[in-house]
Amino acid sequence: MMNPLIRKLERFTRLSDADKRLLQEAASARIVNYDTHQDIIAEGEEPTDVNLILAGWVCRYKHLADGGRQIMSFLLPGDLCDLNIFLLRRMDHALGTLTPVTVAKISRDLLQEMLNTDPRLTRALWWEVLVTAAIHREWLVNIGRRSALERVAHLLCELHVRQRAVGRVRDGRCELPVTQVELSDALGLSAVHVNRTLRDLRLAGLIDWRDKHLAVPDFEALAAVALFDPDYLHLDHEGERFDAAC
Repeated sequence: MMNPLIRKLERFTRLSDADKRLLQEAASARIVNYDTHQDIIAEGEEPTDVNLILAGWVCRYKHLADGGRQIMSFLLPGDLCDLNIFLLRRMDHALGTLTPVTVAKISRDLLQEMLNTDPRLTRALWWEVLVTAAIHREWLVNIGRRSALERVAHLLCELHVRQRAVGRVRDGRCELPVTQVELSDALGLSAVHVNRTLRDLRLAGLIDWRDKHLAVPDFEALAAVALFDPDYLHLDHEGERFDAAC
């Protein structure tokens, strides 16, 4: 199976065979498996590797003093967890698994080799960093300015598009192996409110969520409800036009 990071980066640029070999080496250098609800790295720990998600779902989160939790992002196969993590002495948040997860641990030396090998690969990796930042900004807008219905629909649209980018959507269906409580932690809503909103989306025929899979019969209709514009994900092949000019 193709390394999901390769498939994602090729949405930005055409990678050389040498680039793909190096990325494949990064994805197989040191593999670690985690169980569900296990920290890959806890808040306060010193980061030593960049984590590449090969399989499973991970969340970036913080625990509050009152015991509550805020999920700040979902990390999916093909996502790199903080390319510049070596700049930190300790983590100011945690990475935790939502499902069984397989992670490739990328060392500082291997990452440096990836960044120094080919300017095109370097640009692609920094594109990944910028897209991650753009997703964080959109989540902030989602929680701060959108209604509950728009929040839920917007997150479902994003997860659908991100999985489509790495070939994980089939016949309009993709994985959604999270709980309603986890969605509520990500959306700043109560679990009851999330449940009611999901029911409204189902009754409207916009989604079908069962057996940990999400079906979106009419993506354009769901996107209209969410006021969803995928531009912030930067999956429009702009890099191909840049390559052609080089």
